[in-house]
Amino acid sequence: MEDVWSLVGEAGRWKEWSFLTRSDLERQGIPAPDGVGAVRRFTAFGVGSREEVLAWEPPTHLSYAILSGFPVRDYRADVDLSPESGGTTITWSVSFTPKLPGTGAAVWVILRLLIFRFANAAGHFADRQLT
Repeated sequence: MEDVWSLVGEAGRWKEWSFLTRSDLERQGIPAPDGVGAVRRFTAFGVGSREEVLAWEPPTHLSYAILSGFPVRDYRADVDLSPESGGTTITWSVSFTPKLPGTGAAVWVILRLLIFRFANAAGHFADRQLT
């Protein structure tokens, strides 16, 4: 579980295991560097997002809010890690309000695909590191 946590909980590691070309911190949090209040920047294909860490509880829980980069308001994600059968279960919960009325379903489809891709990539990368 700690191996998966280091991948999703540390902004700088995302470019190691995902399709992102940039992953870093704009601002450190408490505890430094990736804790509460950290502002994380992620970029792929010239498009990026910024998010602020709301909760950072290694190795089980991360929560963040999107600050920019997606057409949403009030975005909150909670990533929970739990041990299961010699591995780790990743539960990624999201809530948001679309900025543009009528776009919620489309935004949800895109976010769901991204989250699925990130969760799978983190799990597969952690598995490869352990074998």
